Amino acid sequence: MKTLIIFCSRNGQTKKISFYIADIIRMNQLCDVININDAIKIKLNWKQYDRILIGASIYYGHFNPIVNKFIKYNLCTLKKLISGFFSVNLTARKSDKNLPNTNSYTKKFLINSPWKPDCCAVFAGALQYSRYNWFNKNIIKIIMFLTGGATDLNCDIEYTDWEKVKFFVNHFKQLK
Repeated sequence: MKTLIIFCSRNGQTKKISFYIADIIRMNQLCDVININDAIKIKLNWKQYDRILIGASIYYGHFNPIVNKFIKYNLCTLKKLISGFFSVNLTARKSDKNLPNTNSYTKKFLINSPWKPDCCAVFAGALQYSRYNWFNKNIIKIIMFLTGGATDLNCDIEYTDWEKVKFFVNHFKQLK
């Protein structure tokens, strides 16, 4: 049994979550982690995998279009594997917006995607003002102000609930 994790990360939190998930899976199974940009360029040897997780982050209200491109191109294979999807976004820092059916980005994705993963989760990301350029820093500050979030430009906050991630991974590992 071997798992493939494909991630699409803009500021690094989805990548960090993907490697955390891989560490848990590797306790008793084989697991590869690949950036979606690399996965698009190479010919994956799908025969070695029996399950796949795809993780994608929201950036200014949208998933990177490469996620849908990857899914469309590999749809037949994805349908044959045990599969899961996780979304990472700052909206999920709110308890009423951190489930697939309550997070508008994930809900819309699942409705519109031809791929129907066997399980899905939504994780809060990280607010990393120190990593943003001047423009993004100020736009995100405005968005955070409007949504009741942190606006101190000198403060980075990791909202990810690592226990929730661990619970999701353990659920995913048990799928048959």
